[in-house]
Amino acid sequence: MSSTYVEAAEARVPFDWKRVFFLVLGVVLFCIIYYSPPWPDAIDPMGKHFTLSAEGKGALAVFALAATWWIFEVLPIGVTGIAIGVAQAMFLIRKPEVAFKDFMDPSVLFIFGSIVIGLVFTKSGLTKRMAYKMLSIVGEKTKMIYLGCFVMTAALTHLMAHTAVAATMFPLLMAINAFYSDSDEPTKFGKGLFIGMAYVAGAGSIITLLGAARGAVAIGFFKEMTGKEISFFELSYYMAPIGWLMVFLIWGMILVFCKPEKAVIPGLKEKAKRMYIELGGWNRKEILTLVITLSVILLIALKNWVPALKTIDKTAILLSSTLLFFILNILKVEDLEDIPWNIILLFGGAMSIGFCLWQTHAAEWLAVNWLQLFKTAPAVVFILGMAFFVMIMTNFIMNVAAIAISLPVALVIAPYLGVAGEVIFFSALMTAGMPFILLIGAAPNAIAYNSKQFTTGEFFKFGLAASVLLMVVVYLAVAFIWPLMGMPVFLK
Repeated sequence: MSSTYVEAAEARVPFDWKRVFFLVLGVVLFCIIYYSPPWPDAIDPMGKHFTLSAEGKGALAVFALAATWWIFEVLPIGVTGIAIGVAQAMFLIRKPEVAFKDFMDPSVLFIFGSIVIGLVFTKSGLTKRMAYKMLSIVGEKTKMIYLGCFVMTAALTHLMAHTAVAATMFPLLMAINAFYSDSDEPTKFGKGLFIGMAYVAGAGSIITLLGAARGAVAIGFFKEMTGKEISFFELSYYMAPIGWLMVFLIWGMILVFCKPEKAVIPGLKEKAKRMYIELGGWNRKEILTLVITLSVILLIALKNWVPALKTIDKTAILLSSTLLFFILNILKVEDLEDIPWNIILLFGGAMSIGFCLWQTHAAEWLAVNWLQLFKTAPAVVFILGMAFFVMIMTNFIMNVAAIAISLPVALVIAPYLGVAGEVIFFSALMTAGMPFILLIGAAPNAIAYNSKQFTTGEFFKFGLAASVLLMVVVYLAVAFIWPLMGMPVFLK
């Protein structure tokens, strides 16, 4: 009887044609690109040819497959990440030991360590303490709760890596969202809270060298190519107004697209104050967690100035906090079950496709072809075209790689159009820090997705609007803001 009931229930489940369509579409796009005849060479302004090899074409095929499956979420995002490694190995695009090694790249382990910090903040009770204190300050209006969360996120990225900030803010936002709704169902407020957090983490991270590794790497790359040095304070001087302008514009955009169902949460301020008092004094786990986390952040920050620390990898420093959490019994082995392995696998796949596009020179081929379109364009259009390319590519590959493949070509073309190298550098670094379209573009995007408040399709849709906003700000920076601040934009 029960068997018949189960079979009948299964029979009533509608067939998901949409899922099957996009699943097949990804495979079809892969086959069309992979099995197509050789594509024409890309030619830079100096006449150098860039051939797209069979492996490079294969990388673009995997790129198309993964993008389709990720955007339309036909499989769990981490499983699509696995498909990236499988496709490379099965179709001889890269050797298996290379393709799968990227899944344990130091950048992936850095994300793992950051997520563990977020987890231990929740387990120790620090998250509740921070959430209650913040809510007692910002009050009951949901639009001000948005603003308070976004400003706090952006401010923290001035001092620590945006991945660690997102991992720290995530449990705090989960606690805040619980005050808004008792249900596990997504709400407009929940969507805005987590998508906004991911976006402002990127916007804040461009302001100092501590927000992400991309700044320091790009400065070294720029110095090697032009002989010009960009100092810590010079970077912050030019980036601060842009980063904070984006924070407030993102707040405004979120209020439009994710206007909360409730304008206020009645009694929240008093409730938060009361619950903070009920927590009592700080316990051992809270104190140890804060000391360990702040120590790790300080050591990573000091790497830029203390020669003795420069040889120590930042991932190793961060993972030392994971070891200490277990050594001191702040975390137990069962807590590993709470790690969002779907997100870890997602970034493993993201690193693999990023390195694949880079090592097969497919990304370089794309950059040369794209920037060639602007070699006779007006100077401002050329700058915007280069920034747009970096913005799109950084959604798929490492932001440092996106800069590295576009800057050489852009800096060759720039003098012919009377464009200064500095504006090329800063506009590229600006868009590299704000990949708003895909979850794989930045760790905060994927961490926010773990809230289950939005789908990959919704993130993609909001990301398109945010990217348009970003390009408008790039134009304002190049045409008005940076020249007024004294940045050389055009060659005299």
